[in-house]
Amino acid sequence: MCALKLRMENNNLSKLDKIVSLTKRRGFVFQGSEIYGGFAGMYDYGHHGVALRQNIVNAWMRTMRMHGKMAFLDSSIFTSPKVWEASGHVSGFNDPLVVCFSCHSKLRADHLLESVDVQADEKMSETELNELFDTNREKLKCPVCGKKNFGKVVQKNLLATSTLGKFEEEDEEAYLRGETAQGIFINFKNVLNTGFYNVPFGIAQVGKVFRNEISPRQFLFRKREFEQMEMQYFVHPRDAEKAYEDWKKERMQYYIDLGIKKENLRWKQHEHLVFYARDAWDIQYKYPFGWDELEGVHNRGDYDLTQHQKFSGVDFRVMDEETKERYIPYVVETSAGLDRTILAVLAESYDEDEMNGEKRVVLRLKPSIAPIKAAVFPLMRNKPELVKKAEEVFGALKKEIPEIMWDDNGNIGKRYRRQDEIGTPNCVTIDFETLENDSVTVRDRDTGKQERVSVKELTTKLR
Repeated sequence: MCALKLRMENNNLSKLDKIVSLTKRRGFVFQGSEIYGGFAGMYDYGHHGVALRQNIVNAWMRTMRMHGKMAFLDSSIFTSPKVWEASGHVSGFNDPLVVCFSCHSKLRADHLLESVDVQADEKMSETELNELFDTNREKLKCPVCGKKNFGKVVQKNLLATSTLGKFEEEDEEAYLRGETAQGIFINFKNVLNTGFYNVPFGIAQVGKVFRNEISPRQFLFRKREFEQMEMQYFVHPRDAEKAYEDWKKERMQYYIDLGIKKENLRWKQHEHLVFYARDAWDIQYKYPFGWDELEGVHNRGDYDLTQHQKFSGVDFRVMDEETKERYIPYVVETSAGLDRTILAVLAESYDEDEMNGEKRVVLRLKPSIAPIKAAVFPLMRNKPELVKKAEEVFGALKKEIPEIMWDDNGNIGKRYRRQDEIGTPNCVTIDFETLENDSVTVRDRDTGKQERVSVKELTTKLR
């Protein structure tokens, strides 16, 4: 009766709820500070989450390394406050905040407007946002308490502040970086001066960023601490449009190569541009909660280098070898959210089906990004001869394929179910026939089919 109730409750959960449950149950993602009631917008990655995240980063870095003129960078999280003044983030990096006077919840005004199919954008002034909000005020309800008692919309800066290096009240305030891009721009001249690169070339990096989000939501989609995979490609202004189109094609292909279906991806152009962009398109994914941004591809023009040249006094111009004229390069940016990519991959691969008369949950992850490539089982844990042989096979495989797992907990069916839920492509079982002819059973995650493979050929088979 209890098992039936649990199945019924599970059937009533949304797909996103099921993914959240699975990621905790199988060690992908945990709520940040959970034992203290949780901390909004913060999540901790468990063992399998760390492996999945690293595999996605590696896939991204491989695509970047395919370009002969690509430098990599790991810039600091803290930078001079002048960086963010020059970039425009101190004055222009805002989200619209509105407070519900009934329950005191702090909410994103643009998200409330979206709930009634009214679009607000990043370029709107506080006055424009209030006019739009007032026009639709009667239709808007607080998602927390359901009341319609809102204050005025105010712009809230997203930069997270810090007291680092601040010892007196009058000391300059410091910021945690709001994007990794600025670390690339301020190091543009340093990379150029190494002598290994000349325009056109790119600088790529993966790193943590911090934003004082008003209402973090939708699990990994909107966090206050998250990771970006960003690339800035520096080109002559005359070549910017072609480079922009080339990068758009390449970035879409990256997600298809990760195993995401084309029909779940689309392009959306920004109708109103943020302060630094000349053109901007988003790659959107069809998340369980609807279409939303996965990656931004932007033509940033010469805004960033011009601003840093102006504020720092450092000359960012380069020489055009054809015309012998000096110019500031244009920048094509690709900015992917790592956490959003992980959520998209989990949503894409999550499936429920029936195998051998039993319902199961399975992550149909592409093998190259699966956190565990294979699991090794002794058929029975209380048979020393099987355990010993399984340990030999496991030890040999581990040297060739580090991402394998030992599992001898519970019956073979339960072990299969656990491995299906973490997306393990193959399970290797050592049974009594193994002792006779040195062959093992290899079971396929997606089909459930099993085949006998000799131990000598096992590594090749799994690869």
